[in-house]
Amino acid sequence: MIQRTISPVDGSVYAERELSTNVDALLAPPPKLSLAERIALCEALVAKFEAEADAIGEELTWQMGRPIRYTPNEIRRGFAERARYMISIAEQCLADIPAPAGFIRKEPVGVVFTIAPWNYPYLCAVNSIVPAILAGNAVLLKASAQTPLVAERFAAALPPEVLRYAHLSHESVLKLVGDRRIGFVSFTGSVAGGRQIEAAARAPLALELGGKDPAYVRADADIAHAVENLVDGAMFNSGQSCCGVERIYVDRAVYAEFVERAVALTNDYVLGNPFDKATTLGPMVRSAAADFVRAQVAEAVAQGAVAHIHMPDPGGAYLPPQILTNVNHSMRVMTEETFGPVVGIMPVDSEAEAIGLMNDSAYGLTASIWTTDQAAALRIGAQIDTGTVYHNRCDYLAPSLAWTGVKDSGRGTALSVLGFSQFTRPKSFLL
Repeated sequence: MIQRTISPVDGSVYAERELSTNVDALLAPPPKLSLAERIALCEALVAKFEAEADAIGEELTWQMGRPIRYTPNEIRRGFAERARYMISIAEQCLADIPAPAGFIRKEPVGVVFTIAPWNYPYLCAVNSIVPAILAGNAVLLKASAQTPLVAERFAAALPPEVLRYAHLSHESVLKLVGDRRIGFVSFTGSVAGGRQIEAAARAPLALELGGKDPAYVRADADIAHAVENLVDGAMFNSGQSCCGVERIYVDRAVYAEFVERAVALTNDYVLGNPFDKATTLGPMVRSAAADFVRAQVAEAVAQGAVAHIHMPDPGGAYLPPQILTNVNHSMRVMTEETFGPVVGIMPVDSEAEAIGLMNDSAYGLTASIWTTDQAAALRIGAQIDTGTVYHNRCDYLAPSLAWTGVKDSGRGTALSVLGFSQFTRPKSFLL
């Protein structure tokens, strides 16, 4: 069976790959390499990708539509930062743990099956691939059908006994996650996909799923700073980010100013061909995804929401950004994942109201609090049911902190000193 990748840039077939059917060779146990050898492999991977960042960026733009002015930075910034941090703490995190009766050794789990998404394929894949290899495992990588060249880039940079890849059907993926030779499954994708993976898996797994990430802007916030970052957090990558900002609650005292500034900034976005260096907003990944967002916005407007951005809509995968006010939680645009360049903004009259609205969600990946009072941010953050709390920042992952979600946003932990634990199993030596 042939898998075709349709570019959202112009609707052309960008890549064709034959789906794999025989996976036995992909499940061979990992080689016995020293930690120093594994570190050298991961350092070489980072160096190779950095040298190829422009070419990788061009491939990414064709495959998923992000403007070319941004795509190389997925490698130069996030990928490199995360990989190098995990390399820097590997020796500390993988060392034996002394105990009064002996010691505990951290053994590799075997084969780690990484199922990577299309929206940030290198950023999400590195969260599991590099620490899994450092911990002594082999990795089996399945990239999205939308970004198949990602898997091939990894395979070209690492020896096959350490990383293998396959282009697989949905049915083959579900069969593989149930194979006893898989030691761990790392999946990033939709809630529905995560539930299917969880039902089929025999091995332990980590799931990074959807989000409906909120922001709360207090009256004492630096409004210019909050607007600049929250609009970017909502619109970057055409809103196709798991931790993108999808709903904003603003203290009524500064609500009008915030909306006015946010609308002005959003109107500066340039929607167009992502290979034009002036373009800041490219197409969504496919026309169907853009149509889903259009329908969600139209439904909200029909229910009384006010749309503030009036750019021409070219149709297809190219979707203009949108800011909605007069919204509430009876509307899907404020409760269901949008995954597009749209954000709803609501005024609130108290901290308690903001906390209640932020927690009124099936998701819990990140939440941001905008205030000049850090103590207030910590107090509010402690009451938000989420994996990460940001203070005066959003839509960013710090590799020294645990990346995790609650509720329908998933489970498991990537990165930080905790990120190696899912790729090892404890083995006790009683002496």
